[in-house]
Parts: sequence; structure tokens; C-alpha cells
Amino acid sequence: MGAAADPLGALEERLGHRFTDRDLLLRALTHVSYANERPPERDNESLAFLGDAVLSLIVTEQLWETAGHEPMGVLTPRRASVVSGENLARWAERLELGPLLRLGRGEELTGGRAKRSVLATAFEAVLAVVYLEGGLAAARVVVKRLAVW
Repeated sequence: MGAAADPLGALEERLGHRFTDRDLLLRALTHVSYANERPPERDNESLAFLGDAVLSLIVTEQLWETAGHEPMGVLTPRRASVVSGENLARWAERLELGPLLRLGRGEELTGGRAKRSVLATAFEAVLAVVYLEGGLAAARVVVKRLAVW
């Protein structure tokens, strides 16, 4: 099955990561509204929590390597800018996560696929799955492909 016929395969190509657990990837793409309508489905929020921490570490490492001579008062806001919800939503758009999201009826009707917070959460959750499968090295590859330092 080619990437065109397999939207998750196309996502793998955009990320540069092959997922071994497609069910976990689907969970990363599952909004709380979808899970609430379809018990016992699980949503992506705990994965996003992990992905947020992984992302913060990777961005902190990169800033320390490239600008570690700068004072913390410069580095902290720079990191905040990179990991901002708006920036993560842009990355999610570049990865075309919106069409892949599993949303509940209400979220679908209110434009959830384009909501910045929904996209940012999905990105963090997907990054968490990359981390769980491939460790920090795999997560670094994804972030370095997307980030502009």
C-alpha cells in the first residue's frame, strides 16, 4: 500500500519515522471528544503531556548547544517561543495532522481540525509516540526537521 493510499504512511514520510505501533499513533491523533463518544477509546492528552516534556528537553539541548553562552534571561524566552502552542500548531499543519485527527461530532462541527490548541496537542502526542518507539534520538530527528533555530 503506497503512502497516497495510507495517510499514516504519508505522515511517517513527513516525520522521517516509521511507527511500529499504529494503535498508539491513532491514540495520539484521538481528541478527548472522540474518546468520550466512543468508550473505551483513549484520548491523546497523556501522550501530549509526555511529548511536551520531550520537546522541551530537545529544544533546551539545542539552545544550550548553539547559544549556551547566552544568559538564561535570553534562552528561556527563546525556548518558550519555539515550544509555544502557536508554533506547535504550525508544525502540526506542516505535517498535515488536521485531516488525520479523530474528533467527536461537536469538535468536528466547530472546526476542531484547524484549532490551534487541538493541533498543538496532537503534535505533542505524536512526538511522544516517536519518543516511546525510538527514544530521544528519533524525537530529535523529528524536531530538527521542523524547528527553525
